[in-house]
Amino acid sequence: MQPHAGDDAPARASLLAAAPTDPDAARTEQGPAYAISTRGLVKSYPGPDGTAVEAVRGLDLDVQQGETFAFLGPNGAGKSTTISLLCALARPTAGHATVAGADVLDQPDRIRRQVGMLFQHSALDMDLTAEQNLRIHARLYGLSRRHARRRAAETLEAVGLADRHHSPVRTLSGGMRRRLELARGLLHEPRILFLDEPTTGLDPHARAQVWQHLRALRDRQGITLFVTTHYLGEAENCDRLAIIDGGRLVAQGTPLALKAAIGDDRVVLRTGDDQAAREVVRTATPPGTATTLDGEGISLRLPDGSSWIPRLCGALAAQGIPVHAASATPPTLDDVFFHHTGRSIHGTRPLPAAGAAGAAATHTTTTNGEGP
Repeated sequence: MQPHAGDDAPARASLLAAAPTDPDAARTEQGPAYAISTRGLVKSYPGPDGTAVEAVRGLDLDVQQGETFAFLGPNGAGKSTTISLLCALARPTAGHATVAGADVLDQPDRIRRQVGMLFQHSALDMDLTAEQNLRIHARLYGLSRRHARRRAAETLEAVGLADRHHSPVRTLSGGMRRRLELARGLLHEPRILFLDEPTTGLDPHARAQVWQHLRALRDRQGITLFVTTHYLGEAENCDRLAIIDGGRLVAQGTPLALKAAIGDDRVVLRTGDDQAAREVVRTATPPGTATTLDGEGISLRLPDGSSWIPRLCGALAAQGIPVHAASATPPTLDDVFFHHTGRSIHGTRPLPAAGAAGAAATHTTTTNGEGP
């Protein structure tokens, strides 16, 4: 979370303050070319020493209507700040952005009528039932009592909670509560739904259930889903994703295309003597193949990595070096993030010594013919 972006209460108040009194208003306007479009978007805050700290730095982004789009990055990368800008809850320092065809600077009320928001932190009333939570929220959005009652029933059905409408929220599981919050974000029938870390704190089963309902809603209603996440598996569920790091967009595309751009498989060998084995591997692989030695063992990238494992094991055995484990895996989104930023999204893989000062002394990257 970025500065001033973690407090959800003011954000909720701003959204509700511009709630539509006409439930059909958002559906009668002509659709824009893109659901979301930004050019050179910047947001800066005063730093502790008085200098400006940029949370978002020159963001250029286009999101198609009806698309499920992921904003992938570690905590503090600028994801939540970007959502605040796109929901017209914060004003950009520079640049331009349109959401549902409306300008974030000139038409904030129009944007708030056409977007829904699933905040990272819950604001459900635990003492009320699921239906009561929704009906109160719908009334805050300006829906009539009759319309609020109908929309509460419809959205509960949409997220698979119709049979729990009279259940107090405190009796619901974590996954059910998250689905109830999803229903709340859909009450006014938005064209774009922003989901800030939608499955944080949920177990894998509950996470899968939330995504099942999100996909069904997108398919039925044609709604655009904009998801911020640091879960790699969550990003795999999306049509396209953008990787943000330090407030900058470093890569974007489909998950498959981003992984394919890296190309080669990652081969990892753990041996009885990784230092000696690394020299054998360097001579047994094509010139220019980079080898990395860290806590996992010896890592390198090779085309058709599984076919190389028998050859490398044979070369090591010939030198009397036992191989304890060997694996070859195709590129992952963590590899994509590492490729573009020099580190893992979860910070578990150290930076290459050649790529950043201050890397761990036990971690080195060399290339055949170039290393010591």
